[in-house]
Amino acid sequence: METKTEKTTAALAHLSALSQYFIPFGNFIFPIIIWSSKKDKSEFIDYHGKQVINFQLSLLLYSIIFALIAVPTFATVVFSSMDWNELLNDQDVIFEKINMANNINLITTGIVAVLLIILLKIAEFFLIIIGAISASNGEKYKYPITINFIK
Repeated sequence: METKTEKTTAALAHLSALSQYFIPFGNFIFPIIIWSSKKDKSEFIDYHGKQVINFQLSLLLYSIIFALIAVPTFATVVFSSMDWNELLNDQDVIFEKINMANNINLITTGIVAVLLIILLKIAEFFLIIIGAISASNGEKYKYPITINFIK
């Protein structure tokens, strides 16, 4: 049976991931600090701390993958229709030269990748709240789509 302090600390570990909206990389820093300071004292906190960190690392990996799809895709669409002489001679990039019909597959792929990043961030917010509520109720919570980097 978990104590009230353990439940509160585990919930705080989940909620500390929301610090990313105020402090860069706070979603990694604060859960790691909470987890590493209490993991030896409580199996419950150790479990929840690992879940939060694994979830944040998984989302970072997914976001990087989608960004690596979106950025080159949009760059290919924009620069495939441009003449290198225009670009090198400080000419403005003219979006009217982009042939949308020939690049619809690339544009669609880029838009889908960007939308997936946005959906991941929205899901992350709600899943963190659900994880914190579960921890405060003394339940073990496992985030979906999480790769277990820390076992």
